[in-house]
Amino acid sequence: MTATTQPDEQGEGMARVLGWASLALAVPQLVTPKKVLRLAGVHPGTASASLVRLVGVRELGAAAGLLSKPKQGAWLWARVAGDAMDLALLGRALRGAGTSPRRLTPATAAVVGITALDIVAGLQRNRAAKAEGATATTRARSAVTVNRPRAEVYKFWRQFENLPQFMHHLEAVDEHADGRSHWKAKAPFGRTVEWDAEIVEDIPEQHIAWRALPGSDVDNRGVVGFRDAPGGRGTEVLVELAFEPPGGPLGAVAAKLFGEHPDQQIADDLRRFKQIMETGEIVVSDASRDGTKTLNQVRQRDAQPGEAR
Repeated sequence: MTATTQPDEQGEGMARVLGWASLALAVPQLVTPKKVLRLAGVHPGTASASLVRLVGVRELGAAAGLLSKPKQGAWLWARVAGDAMDLALLGRALRGAGTSPRRLTPATAAVVGITALDIVAGLQRNRAAKAEGATATTRARSAVTVNRPRAEVYKFWRQFENLPQFMHHLEAVDEHADGRSHWKAKAPFGRTVEWDAEIVEDIPEQHIAWRALPGSDVDNRGVVGFRDAPGGRGTEVLVELAFEPPGGPLGAVAAKLFGEHPDQQIADDLRRFKQIMETGEIVVSDASRDGTKTLNQVRQRDAQPGEAR
């Protein structure tokens, strides 16, 4: 009799191997970061040594995740995201002074190889999860208190064409006579996604539930609820959302790294919704006019005094 190895077992085994590899990398990065830098051909400065220790902490977290929960593909895709960061750092080091290309080039090639292994392991895990019926559903939930009557808050939200006024990632919503609607939104990395949706339940001044129709770019569903805030302070608005992120788990990890996570998006959208309902406009700080996305935060500048008139 010949024993056979199932694809899921192979993927789980590779995840464990990568977990031990992360642990093996983490120890020298945390204990002797300057020696690691010298081996890679990088000048061992204080700042670069601190950066290597941070990478070591990340590897230690990946090792703990992969060795304890090898079936969770998110740990593998987190490793892929970490590999991308490592390659960016190595590319920057190649352009810097005091580096040895003779040593740095093989180190970069090794990271490229490890990245390929991580991607293969992640894809294997995705296939196994799909076979098991699992999905990469991302869930988000956020709430805000709006100092306006519940009927007024519900009425504004129920006119879906109003939503792009405060939902930064939403480009347009077109409502149809049959109760369905077409949505177009920005996606990570400059993409756009579109979907048709239908209202599952609509109880005026209480909640609106919806779901995307088959064939949509993004399978999503959710509910927005309205209730009186304690002490007559207006209306509590609660949004709960579930969707399959474009790009699967890798897309979810990358979006989170670059400040595109739905928790952040919904919180920002609700903050703008509150401003519109209470003041009639969105207040934009000169220092944070582009929101909280990581890339935009990097580009933002300190608040500047207004020009003299």
